[in-house]
Amino acid sequence: MALTKKPVNGMKDILPREMEIRDYVIGLIKKTYQSFGFTPIETPVVESLPNLTSKQGGDNEKLIFKIMKRGEKLNLAAATCEEDLADSGLRYDLTVPLVRFYTNNANQLPKPFKALQIGPVFRADRPQKGRFRQFYQCDIDILGEASNMAEIELILATTTLLGKLGFAGFTVRINDRRILKAMAAYSGFPEDSYDKVFIILDKMDKIGLSGVSEELRAAGYAPEAVDKYLALFEALSGQEDGISYLGQALGGCLPGGTAEGLKEIVDSVKAAAAADFTLAFDPTLVRGMSYYTGTIFEIEIAGLGCSAGGGGRYDEMVGKFTNQPAPACGFSIGFERIITILLEQGFQVPGAPAKKAYLMEKGMPADRLCQILREAQAEREQGISVLTVTMNKNKKFQKEQLAEQGYTEFREFYREEMKR
Repeated sequence: MALTKKPVNGMKDILPREMEIRDYVIGLIKKTYQSFGFTPIETPVVESLPNLTSKQGGDNEKLIFKIMKRGEKLNLAAATCEEDLADSGLRYDLTVPLVRFYTNNANQLPKPFKALQIGPVFRADRPQKGRFRQFYQCDIDILGEASNMAEIELILATTTLLGKLGFAGFTVRINDRRILKAMAAYSGFPEDSYDKVFIILDKMDKIGLSGVSEELRAAGYAPEAVDKYLALFEALSGQEDGISYLGQALGGCLPGGTAEGLKEIVDSVKAAAAADFTLAFDPTLVRGMSYYTGTIFEIEIAGLGCSAGGGGRYDEMVGKFTNQPAPACGFSIGFERIITILLEQGFQVPGAPAKKAYLMEKGMPADRLCQILREAQAEREQGISVLTVTMNKNKKFQKEQLAEQGYTEFREFYREEMKR
């Protein structure tokens, strides 16, 4: 089989310019989130297959890169199904590994535990522009905190980070899965149909209220339930405080304290926000992951055309590992999308050290070479980034390439001083 210079389909090489921005953003993420008390952790990229296929990852479970058993565990002759061949897989997100990590190390962790995790995840998705099979995720999660402080801290930390990266005027949309369910129950939809109803509702921004109405009717739901459901959204359009309105309108269908809790989150974040953004209640926000149990949120950046991050509360996931319920809430930024935006904007890493290149003629005498290397080291100790490199024949083109990498000053060294 012939060697190939291209990456595996769905993967990509990262060039120096992008890598410089990625390193800077990761450093800023860690610094910002740690200032809010989040602690960096790391989990393996390989997880047990039962963990990855536990019906917690939604459609992502269809995209797992499975790993074949090794050694004595692999018996091809006796294999009758896929489970006989594979026992582990590459993680498709950071949440499932985090919950396993937390349940395995709970006795050594503070309560509540504020986790920060950055790393690659893998999905056997169909590659297309901006979508790869390996990409980085960046999550912050708070485990063991049942109060609204978890949501408040997560939103404040995430928006503070985006503000430091130069983003302004973006929107954080917020909703609660309990409100979604209460609206469906109030309207008369059967409980086993909620997920299908929400999938259609999630198209509201694309097909509008009339489109949602048509799709719900086409799906066979009772016209009176559809009418009652859509009447709620029509009434909300004229309300200044949609959360309080639904808290009263939904009556006993909505668990006590849900509306009040959501208002507390919104009011607290607005009072303490450090970045320029809008926090908006959006009763059509669904979020696809089935493990969300309460508050959900999503970042919308104008002109991006897709979400730049999201998260929510998932209070039931820890209990699936331990049979002991534990509150949990997380927020993930769209790391790769943010990097793409910064690249397109021509982002320059602030405070980067001056970059100087020493171009040395070939065949430099040893004593002269040592002198040059000492000079370079002395400049590095002063905070200057110094590249020592052999001079090419096409010196002009070499300098142009280095300039594209951020080198702004050049020194040329020749075997004979008179050539200087």
